[in-house]
Amino acid sequence: MSLTIVPFAEGEARLDWIGLTDAIAAGHALPKAEIADTFLYRGKDTLLNRAAWIDGLGLAVKSATIFPGNAATSDPTVNGGVTLYRDSDGALEALVDFHLVTKWKTAGDSLLAARKLAREDSRNILIIGAGTVARSLVQAYSAAFPEASFTVWNRTHANALAFAASIPGMAVAENLEHAVKAADIITSATMTTEPNLKGEWLQAGQHVDLIGAYRPDMREVDDEALRRSRIFVDSFDTTVGHIGELKIPLAASVISRGDLVADYYDLSRFFRTADSDITLFKNGGGAHLDLMTARYILDRFRG
Repeated sequence: MSLTIVPFAEGEARLDWIGLTDAIAAGHALPKAEIADTFLYRGKDTLLNRAAWIDGLGLAVKSATIFPGNAATSDPTVNGGVTLYRDSDGALEALVDFHLVTKWKTAGDSLLAARKLAREDSRNILIIGAGTVARSLVQAYSAAFPEASFTVWNRTHANALAFAASIPGMAVAENLEHAVKAADIITSATMTTEPNLKGEWLQAGQHVDLIGAYRPDMREVDDEALRRSRIFVDSFDTTVGHIGELKIPLAASVISRGDLVADYYDLSRFFRTADSDITLFKNGGGAHLDLMTARYILDRFRG
């Protein structure tokens, strides 16, 4: 079989969010993934390789180049690609657009948790952050909650206004506390080290989706939010010891390891015990999710 190249637009045209979440769930029913990350540096420039191997699904390497200096010439600072290899013989199968995999993996990861944990009657969705991921979240959440309305809050209000202007019907929150209290689902995609989201604002029955934090010093919610919530993650391996959202409060004994209910390898435990539960999901990503997403994209691309 010849090498398949999947460009962004042509690949995306054949995808749907519900199908992707089903594929991610099915991927976690297979043997647990082996994953590994490697980094190479030249000054401020970085090459990141994230590799995953799932028996029965194949192998993937997601390579990203991060060149901050490109911003000075208006060129993309992040580039890359995803290479897929056959499970049976290791042969190279496909090269999939890096940004396509990243977009669908990130939002699809969160959407699977929301389909399991958020109340089915959720109608008000608050997005914290107005960056690239926020646009993907509108698309993803609209697929599972078609009757929902969206509100955006951003620390820089002008950016929230600009974002909302591009999304028909989206409201802009002036006050984060009030917006949080009025929401059924809160999804946050900010790169902050000082939590924006306060646990005292949370209301019974809400679902909280945390995406932005990825370094050991980053957090989007405070200690009280964790104390009040039933906590879930996509992967214990990529979140607990690596991301400040959990690493910091665990080290301070604010929460214990036993407070983390389950990850996607125990998906049957992703449920509410009552409508009044506050559920909280930490989206940590990982190469295994890139592999599951890229495989889904390739399968749909081939028809």
